[in-house]
Amino acid sequence: MWYDAFGFIARSLMQMIFAHLFFSIVYDLSMLPMAALSLPPVRVYCSGGAATPNSSISNNNLLGNHALDAAHIRRAAELADGSAGFTSPHPNFGCVIASKSGKVAGEGFLYAQGTKPAEVLAVDAAGDFSRRATAYLNMEPGDCHGDHSAVSALVQAGIERVVIGLRHPLQHLRGNAIRALRSQGLQVDVLGEDLNSKLIEEARKSCLLVNAPLICRAASRVPFSVLKYAMTLDGKIAASSGHAAWISSKTSRNRVFELRGRSDAVIVGGNTVRKDNPRLTARHGGGHMPMRIVMSQTLDLPEEAHLWDTSDVSTIVATQRGARRHFQKHLASKGIEVVEFDILNPREVMEYFHDRGYLSLLWECGGTLAAAAISSGVIHKVFAFVAPKIIGGKNAPSPVGELGMVEMTQAFDLIDVCYEQVGPDMLISGFLQPIPDVTPVIPSVDETFEIDPTVTPYESRIIFFYKTWDPYGAFSNFSPHQIKMPDDSGDYEPWLSVEHYYQAQKFVGVDDPVAQDCVENIKSARSPEEAARIGRSMQRKRPDLVRCEWESVKIEVMYRALKCKFSIYPHLNAMLLSSAGCVLVEASPHDLFWGGGRDGEGLNYLGRLLMQLRSEFLGESPTSIDDIVLQN
Repeated sequence: MWYDAFGFIARSLMQMIFAHLFFSIVYDLSMLPMAALSLPPVRVYCSGGAATPNSSISNNNLLGNHALDAAHIRRAAELADGSAGFTSPHPNFGCVIASKSGKVAGEGFLYAQGTKPAEVLAVDAAGDFSRRATAYLNMEPGDCHGDHSAVSALVQAGIERVVIGLRHPLQHLRGNAIRALRSQGLQVDVLGEDLNSKLIEEARKSCLLVNAPLICRAASRVPFSVLKYAMTLDGKIAASSGHAAWISSKTSRNRVFELRGRSDAVIVGGNTVRKDNPRLTARHGGGHMPMRIVMSQTLDLPEEAHLWDTSDVSTIVATQRGARRHFQKHLASKGIEVVEFDILNPREVMEYFHDRGYLSLLWECGGTLAAAAISSGVIHKVFAFVAPKIIGGKNAPSPVGELGMVEMTQAFDLIDVCYEQVGPDMLISGFLQPIPDVTPVIPSVDETFEIDPTVTPYESRIIFFYKTWDPYGAFSNFSPHQIKMPDDSGDYEPWLSVEHYYQAQKFVGVDDPVAQDCVENIKSARSPEEAARIGRSMQRKRPDLVRCEWESVKIEVMYRALKCKFSIYPHLNAMLLSSAGCVLVEASPHDLFWGGGRDGEGLNYLGRLLMQLRSEFLGESPTSIDDIVLQN
């Protein structure tokens, strides 16, 4: 039968692929010293051949050093991916501390935005073994602009040498940590600049892959976008009737849940909502829950749908300006955010979500929207699950609609293609666009570039801040700076961030065990984003648990927390004072109270409070909290 033949071909193909990979890995390992062999290998199922020694290198010691450096860098890249699916996407940092003998003494990775840097965790784990050791970083430090704890940790621990996989792709952070480390006398080697060989090249590639979303976002000015679809062997995503459950196996669907967990949001079109009524959840215990985005020009959508349930995760509907105003009100009554565009197209929508701080998005749309997204150049990578099934049908839909191509030579070729068997299915993935190269053309020239922190680069005298890794990211409530605030008894309690403290204060003093448990859960949250998720979710589900006077005191609560933060950290105080004469705006396009809004319509209370605090530190006549409120 045909399915027997298909099974034989599929098994043979997979056997050849895995055989090739097995011998490639064996050959790679044969080139490494024993210290490197103790490191867990990075799982790679990609085409391109094995890493082999550069024949131009005749010095065996140099080759051995390169092999050791490459192995530790690949381990750092593997560590950097450690929180994927458990926290919202963020720049991925991993750090390995290795002693003079090459033995690993400590490891660490950045868990989430606003948590301890990987370098700090690795140094803490290594302890005294950090002295005269080598630190391996998959990427130049820079998880929070304005904070230097990663560099300080390496210097104070007595690290002698730092090997960096790649420079930071964000211009305002690029080269800063490298200069700072070298100015303190540390030897800094950057892969592709100071170190070059085939082994080094392969290690550097692993660093590029683990931060591909950040690199592509920085280069394209849109979030890193992945198009995912499942299709039959004959290229159909549904039967002619539209029925599509299920094309792929349960194993493949579990893999999709993992992809969702790695994304800020999942995007579908209106047709998918009407036909499939999806939930688009990650379906794992705890961890990151991506937002849901629906793109619909006409808002011809059902009154009731799974995506309209926002009790656990939010939904955003992007539509054409003026579409079905009454239906927009219906969605708003369910807690759904509606964003209008003059022209609804993938490029405009992606630029909006870039400004909103989104790093990575997963497209699970139908062929029409997929074709529009590909044509507009916003799709960076494709994941195609191919099931060993044939459905046929002249009118059965395919994963990508009309692209206007008439010759095979016009087809898009995937780059860095990977093949993997997932249950009975074949997963084929690859990039539609190459990952941009962040190696400077002339390193010495790049090294001379430096941002003077006392001079604002904004000609308009407006400083925008939002994500911690954005310019002036330390102004964010999510920055990794612990504060100590007094409790009801006057004792000072530590809080991991301003956001932790602010969210908990919503429920403090409420005589209800659920509210009290919520305060403790927020306080013990591992990251500011988790604290915010707990606080906002409880406020949405149980508004009766929020203290009755909250709306009248929340500005004062925020101000006290900000004052503590910028009083106890001298470098943050200096950063705030250096902005004198500039207007500070939190560039949140959706928070119209604390942020500036999409078109400047927001109240920008966070920016106002920072400017008030700055005036107080400068000895000027500060505006009172009451005056700030009355300015509206």
